[in-house]
Amino acid sequence: MYEITVLPMPSDFEGEVVATLVSRRAGSSRRAVLYLHGFTDYFFQDHLAEHYLDRGIDFYALDLRKYGRSLLPHQTRGLIRSVTDYFPEIDEAVRIIRQDHDELTINAHSTGGLIAPLWADRVRGRGLVQGLVLNSPFFDLNVPTPLRLAADLLKTPLSYTSRPLPLGVSTVYGQTLHRSEQGEWDYDLELKPLGGFSVHAMWLAAVRRAQRRLHAGLAVDAPVLVLASARGLRVRDFVPEARSADIVLDPRQIARWATSLGPHVTCVRIPDGVHDLVLSSEPVRKQVFAEIDRWLTAYVGPGAADRHG
Repeated sequence: MYEITVLPMPSDFEGEVVATLVSRRAGSSRRAVLYLHGFTDYFFQDHLAEHYLDRGIDFYALDLRKYGRSLLPHQTRGLIRSVTDYFPEIDEAVRIIRQDHDELTINAHSTGGLIAPLWADRVRGRGLVQGLVLNSPFFDLNVPTPLRLAADLLKTPLSYTSRPLPLGVSTVYGQTLHRSEQGEWDYDLELKPLGGFSVHAMWLAAVRRAQRRLHAGLAVDAPVLVLASARGLRVRDFVPEARSADIVLDPRQIARWATSLGPHVTCVRIPDGVHDLVLSSEPVRKQVFAEIDRWLTAYVGPGAADRHG
């Protein structure tokens, strides 16, 4: 049984803001994991929670402001001015978790995988987090170079407009996932639409500032595991190959920027993995979980500090 804790946050440019902490305890564990979702997303991956719980690790997930359980009627989905807007709810979630736990790993996906290392870099030296597991983190834009350069030219007032950009809508990734289409997963299509959320200039400018900060080099002082698919694929319409590749991001970019996070980074490429690697086909996600388990045992779990100094 999950517990739901609403975290009131200071109001932003659209008014009232909340975040939502979802939790499930394994027992009397002193170990915990905090899951951060990506863009057009929220926590629904019960099998991910079960994996950690089966290993005696308490599970927490944060529905960030303007997503999932935290979305309020007056808000624009996912709209922020800076990725640092998310830091207060991460701070509060970590404060709550660390009251009862000595060890915390952050497991973050896609945009969450961009936010998490920036947050961890900010709190380095305080011992708040013992490891990061980044699942297909959003380290760069998967667009042709001219569009990437155009995104970097977003300036005020364009970068603060709340109007969506005319980028079109693709439902292919959603089709690979949802049970009503070509996938095996059942989730709320109101909270995670097949075609995703609208992309606003304000949001894109915030993401590019965060990515440039990461590219310049961080100093995260906890071990980091970066997981990415072995193959990227660009498609306009659904093809069977979309179920065995990352069609959202370019895994080569993820691998390229992984070593910008800090001094202790492990990067693993997963054959046939989709963008959210834990939503890949069963044989693939078993490999994903095996890699996470191996890394946790080596670098985060009991005795890891003694083995690696």
